Amino acid sequence: MKSKSEVKEMIKKNFLCSEKFAMEIEKLVKENESMNYIEAICHYCEENSIEIDNVNKLISKPLKEKLKCNAI
Repeated sequence: MKSKSEVKEMIKKNFLCSEKFAMEIEKLVKENESMNYIEAICHYCEENSIEIDNVNKLISKPLKEKLKCNAI
């Protein structure tokens, strides 16, 4: 039987959670200097067939702050 931490890790690996989403967005921004956070989220959603309306619950607090800075 798997431990709770092993199960959590499997879920994180196989399903999109806010932590994984934030890491993917950070990676996109880092690899593409001309891309800001808003563009990275749109690009990620487009590439992974995710409705942009559904990502609100995936955006972590630190990522929200970065988006806010981009918007200003």
